[in-house]
Amino acid sequence: MLLLIFIFQFSFYWQKRSSFDKEQLLFGPDLEMQRRLDSMKSQKQEPILIKPFNPNFISDFKGYILGMSPTEIDRLHSFRETGEYLNSKEDFQRVTQVSDSLLAAIDPYFKFPQWKTQTKRSAKKVNQSDADPDVVVSTVRLDLNHAKAEDLIRIRGVGKVLSERILKFRDALGGFLSDEQLNDVYGLDREVVQRILREFTVVSAPEIQPIDIHEASTDELARLVYISNQLAHRIVRFRDSVGELKSLEELTKIQDFPSDRFNRIKLYLTL
Repeated sequence: MLLLIFIFQFSFYWQKRSSFDKEQLLFGPDLEMQRRLDSMKSQKQEPILIKPFNPNFISDFKGYILGMSPTEIDRLHSFRETGEYLNSKEDFQRVTQVSDSLLAAIDPYFKFPQWKTQTKRSAKKVNQSDADPDVVVSTVRLDLNHAKAEDLIRIRGVGKVLSERILKFRDALGGFLSDEQLNDVYGLDREVVQRILREFTVVSAPEIQPIDIHEASTDELARLVYISNQLAHRIVRFRDSVGELKSLEELTKIQDFPSDRFNRIKLYLTL
């Protein structure tokens, strides 16, 4: 009986050990696969090939490939939904807020659209024959007071929103009196203004009746785009306190007077 018990226990132990060895073989590491992975890691990874692209149209996937975060991509898409466009790498960083290092890595691949910024015509010098190759190239600028939204959108940096804003500001003025007044349109930076003025200028300024600063009421002054109700009250109080203004420049002494816009404001005033 003892012999049978010993044989039975030995058989059970041997069967259990054989099963454990098989499980080790089944769930153990794949040495061949591990060798291949180690080989791939040791090889130099090829860089991703990036072709020139317009950064105005970066998709979620493209942004991920470039190394942009989801937040940076969302900022770009939100900006584009306003109808405006990026026109430089500085615009791209300002909108997306990407780091300097990422910008330096991807901006060589930026390809912004080439906008037509000038309309030119050739005019030959007076008293020269048609065969004379010497030609004077002059720039023809269109009337800013007759420009339409679709005309302004052609300018790099002016989208639908800004073009409509320019027209509304022009209507509020009753027409531009000087090119300088473009600087007063909200959202237009100096570079965009300069690009607009390469193609447009005030050709036909509207006829206006300047307001006599000595006779004007608060309401009359407040009708001007540049003068708020509060400023109009201050102007009237200042005028009454000094009695008579010797020059319009004296208005710049008034508290919170927009001195940087004085050259435009004085177009609508007289002594």
